[in-house]
Amino acid sequence: MSRFEGKAALITGGALGIGGATARRLASDGAMVMIADINDEAAAANVERITESGGTAASCHIDVASSADCKRMVDETVETFGRLDILVQNAFSVIAGESRIHGDAISVEEEDWDYGIDVLVKALYLGAKHSIPHMREVGGGSIINLASVHSLLQETGMLVYETGKAAVVGLTRQLAVEYGPDGIRANAIGPGHIVGEGLAEMWAENPTGHAFFADQYPLRRTGKPEEIAAGIAFLCSDDASFITGHTLMIDGGLTVQLQEKFGLRQARYALEHPDDNFTFGALD
Repeated sequence: MSRFEGKAALITGGALGIGGATARRLASDGAMVMIADINDEAAAANVERITESGGTAASCHIDVASSADCKRMVDETVETFGRLDILVQNAFSVIAGESRIHGDAISVEEEDWDYGIDVLVKALYLGAKHSIPHMREVGGGSIINLASVHSLLQETGMLVYETGKAAVVGLTRQLAVEYGPDGIRANAIGPGHIVGEGLAEMWAENPTGHAFFADQYPLRRTGKPEEIAAGIAFLCSDDASFITGHTLMIDGGLTVQLQEKFGLRQARYALEHPDDNFTFGALD
């Protein structure tokens, strides 16, 4: 029997990137998967991809900035599959949202702060709020919240994102303490630079920039959505039955390297590649 046979999983932002790979991974492991996404076309394509591979999936349109949508996605999952066992809260792209939340404490507008915290933190609280009663009904469950290396490391001009991702870790730990007695585990994932569909297009136009970026990592490469999906599948499985309140960093070692030596290595890399044009597009 597959590890998630008979279980239902709800994945926000499950159309593309990390969410898309997670939907496919959990479905391949036997889960019935609800893909909740704002991109209807991409969500439908991922559902088709899963069903053609023999899995079970459906999709629903949501905007995690909407409280009503956060409730409706849970209701639709339970109506479709009869239960809810796994909640993976992944929706929100820093690239897509950057135009609204990029800036510091002076430059960020109050309404954009509210928007960013709504989609980064409030949406996760609402997803848990509406999912936990259904998990209690089936004797337990697993909640995975997508944090980031930005939960631990700060970048200038990213006040809202850094604050939100740090809060995700605190929220996850609180859920673990509150609902452990119900058999509900809550963990977070801290991805490094993961190259999904959108970033793959950007880096394809700038391979030297990608090489310089990848050299920041001890593994000397960036990550793949499937590698995050594998970590999520592990934390949702019985193999992780005694793990809760934990943030698993899947970052190629980025957050454990000493910064002084890292800076020297990056300077050396640039000197050794004088003809490369180090531009980073949307990441500049």
